Amino acid sequence: MGVQVMSSPHFLVVLLAQIVIFWTKKTIMADSRTPSDMSTALLISVDQSGHGDYKKIQDAIDAVPPNHKELVYILVKPGIYKEKIVVPADKPYITLSGTQPSNTIITWHEGGSIFDSAVVTILASDFVARYLTIQNTFGRSGKAVALRVSGDRAAFYNCRILSYQDTLLDETGRHFYSNCYIEGGTDFICGDAASVFEKCHVHSTSEVGGIITAHHRSTPRENTGFTFLGCKITGSAGTTLLGRPWGAYSRVVFAFTSMSDAILPQGWDDWRDPSKQRTVYYGEYKCYGPGANRAKRVSWSRSLSTKEALQFLNKNMIGGRGWLRPAPTHFKKFYTINSEKTKENN
Repeated sequence: MGVQVMSSPHFLVVLLAQIVIFWTKKTIMADSRTPSDMSTALLISVDQSGHGDYKKIQDAIDAVPPNHKELVYILVKPGIYKEKIVVPADKPYITLSGTQPSNTIITWHEGGSIFDSAVVTILASDFVARYLTIQNTFGRSGKAVALRVSGDRAAFYNCRILSYQDTLLDETGRHFYSNCYIEGGTDFICGDAASVFEKCHVHSTSEVGGIITAHHRSTPRENTGFTFLGCKITGSAGTTLLGRPWGAYSRVVFAFTSMSDAILPQGWDDWRDPSKQRTVYYGEYKCYGPGANRAKRVSWSRSLSTKEALQFLNKNMIGGRGWLRPAPTHFKKFYTINSEKTKENN
């Protein structure tokens, strides 16, 4: 009898309907966390002198209730903030902003694991950073991440990201970097994210054998890759390569990018695994400068045609039109958060 019920068309229809309802409810719940007003943010100030809501950046982040439903704008007053920072996954829609990167600096000194050494770790979605310097001062003796980005839909504007090895762990998700300065020597932009770097300055501090990118992408089905649009690459002459494959299907494209003589003529490396030459996707399109000369490039890199390059010349890979947002224009006092939290507790 039980077998007959389980196999009946009516039962299957009911089961399918229940599954649809379940996932619809989950989608509605997820969508309900999206702020209804994207122009107004709750304002929290951080000031080391004690004239803000908090003296430490992490304390300000900790004060934000989990799964809050409004934009939160944390304004960091000028200063050198010696602390490690984590934005947890249950705190989306946070903006962390300084006034200018030269005077608003987050710094720490730690090497070792690429996951644990990061000065700033972003696990939340819909995060924005503006006008900050994020620096790991560990030096050249090992892996030392300045910024780890592991949340989806993260954007960074006019930030400076500094270390030597694995400076930017662009781990997973869709990300956008605009007018940022990124500095390092070995694999200093690495990870498996889908990211667009627009008008960024990439500077190699390597003296020999430097590598800019180490993109992962382990299968051709992953829609990930690093795209550099209208960027600038500098460094000491003949000291660095554009990239090498952390994963077999590593994908990196440079377009309309100024390349100084820091770039070695061969351009790319297979990380001592010739089999990856058949699977990586390393492309260049209308780049210029002495480092952009492709006469001696490795044969398995690509000089892209306009048709091939088109998919990389916009933000479609990261779906940018759907989530990139301007800075808020209206602000509410931080006590609004505390008031709502108090009401819930009562």
